[in-house]
Amino acid sequence: MQRRFLDYLIITFKGIAMGAADVVPGVSGGTIAFISGIYEELIESIDKVSLGVFKVWKKEGFKTVWNSINGNFLLALFSGITISILSLAKLIKWLLHNEPILLWSFFFGLVLASILYIAKQIKDWSLKILLAIILTSVLSYFITLAEPFASPDSSIYLLFCGFIAIIAMILPGVSGAFILLILGAYQTAIDTINNLIEGLTTGNMDLFKDALLKFFLLAIGAVIGLKVFSKTLNWMFKHLKNLTLAILTGFMIGSLNKIWPWKEVLKTRVNSEGETVTLLDKSILPSSYSGDNQILMALTFIVIGFAAILILENLGKQKSKA
Repeated sequence: MQRRFLDYLIITFKGIAMGAADVVPGVSGGTIAFISGIYEELIESIDKVSLGVFKVWKKEGFKTVWNSINGNFLLALFSGITISILSLAKLIKWLLHNEPILLWSFFFGLVLASILYIAKQIKDWSLKILLAIILTSVLSYFITLAEPFASPDSSIYLLFCGFIAIIAMILPGVSGAFILLILGAYQTAIDTINNLIEGLTTGNMDLFKDALLKFFLLAIGAVIGLKVFSKTLNWMFKHLKNLTLAILTGFMIGSLNKIWPWKEVLKTRVNSEGETVTLLDKSILPSSYSGDNQILMALTFIVIGFAAILILENLGKQKSKA
């Protein structure tokens, strides 16, 4: 496919939109890829990247390998994703510290609408589908109650989180940031990106090295996960689509507990930067919240988040009809 510079610039902007989605729990980068018409090309291009390319490189040169994996497309897209994630991370960190109730309310609305979006795609309802939703909802809910089995700063845990979270790049409707949130590594990932930028701009090499290590661990896990999940999930969607959608729906229903805006802290831990952060909490009613529960503003942001997904869904329908 011959493309001009302008075409690649548009792909970069699509990457920026995907990156913004990947930072926000509830919105999937895969959904943005689907809506913008690059989903199939993305999956095919990723699938072409394998260890076999090194053999081709040795025999036929870099240019042949670059063209075979659709390198210009991947470079333009992932450049946009990177720019977006680096730009938004600081804003998300500020909101997490200063406006947590409003931020989680917005995320809650996003995920609530995402549940409906995924469930509506189930075409053949049956007892098996209903049982799958119920069982995965219960399992997911109990996962949100559990104390994380490792510190989000642990090297092995970061590899695992990157491995699992990359599912968002494969499946429209599933948010990688949301998966990181469930795993208890969302804030660690956001802090890692911010520390990477801060360490580089201020010359603080200790901060930069620590953040770079965490970033590479997440990235390595993501690359491995990308190759493992791309074939498996594509097969599941082709052969067990309704069951797969049911499992995803149940997973997200049970996980709503994790992003309920009003929480009571049960346990804390000290992170690698010496800050005291939440390790375990529980959802409580707004009336039981100690402090300003911001109920009216919170409800407003839930509605805004819900509406955002409905708008994306309508854009997707228009794209498929075009």
